[in-house]
Amino acid sequence: MFKYYWVPAFAGMTILLFLLIESLTFSVGSPLYLSFPRMRESHASDNLNSTVTSNYVLTTDNKKIKYDHYLNGHSQVIILAHGFYNSKQAVLFKQMAADLSDAYDVIVFDFRGHGESEGVFTWTAREPKDLEAVVDYAHKSYQKVGVVGFSLGAASSLILAAQSDKITSLIAVSPPTKFRQVDFHFWKMGMAENIVYNTFQEGRIGKGVRPGLLWHKKTHPINVVDQIQTPTMFVHGQEDWLILPGHSKKLYEKAKCQKQLNIVEGGTHAEYLYRSDKEGIMDMFKEWFQLTLL
Repeated sequence: MFKYYWVPAFAGMTILLFLLIESLTFSVGSPLYLSFPRMRESHASDNLNSTVTSNYVLTTDNKKIKYDHYLNGHSQVIILAHGFYNSKQAVLFKQMAADLSDAYDVIVFDFRGHGESEGVFTWTAREPKDLEAVVDYAHKSYQKVGVVGFSLGAASSLILAAQSDKITSLIAVSPPTKFRQVDFHFWKMGMAENIVYNTFQEGRIGKGVRPGLLWHKKTHPINVVDQIQTPTMFVHGQEDWLILPGHSKKLYEKAKCQKQLNIVEGGTHAEYLYRSDKEGIMDMFKEWFQLTLL
């Protein structure tokens, strides 16, 4: 029997998909692929003199995960882990990679079921394997590896950090305590703006997903966050309409590692915090990594 919180969740999802429908194209085949406009291939950053190499890593369950590696000659690397319906080609993630490149090398990748990676999205059930494969790749060239995860990408990052010590420093932006407790308060400030950006503006670039089944067994971040030893900063928008800031507060309270909690006044969800205040969010990220990526 479904619990009561599935009612607003499915209502919110239905409205969200309805509003997005004009910008989506459906490819024939199995599984269903909600697709996004094709992007030109790039081998250098549009904003900096970075060299960008692209390749695949293989997960422990044999899924090929595509990454872009921004090489800037630094000794430390930051991995950006996107959330649902995003990819490494999304405008905001490319901009974040460029903004971090003055101090770090950067890796941006596609979780399974997104972009150029294989498989279907399993709603955090198997995505930690994708991040682990990318982190293992990074450790071939760097001793210190930082990760910034967003939304469900933050959930996968927290799960991996609880399972191993491979991540040197972690920032979890808008993480849920449990997948099934995502809020979908679609009437709150910021939801309409996010829909317009993703439907009619540049936000539609690099978006798409091959969704898998919802009922794969999942590890819930709230159940394992106390096992994390990696320094972790939780970042959440005060006006997040999708995952309320109480999620980060609960995770922060239960975490036993070196930790910090930043609730951004007026901020909404995940990468849209960066979109609203690029300089402020970048300063926040870099200050944390300067303190903990040691």
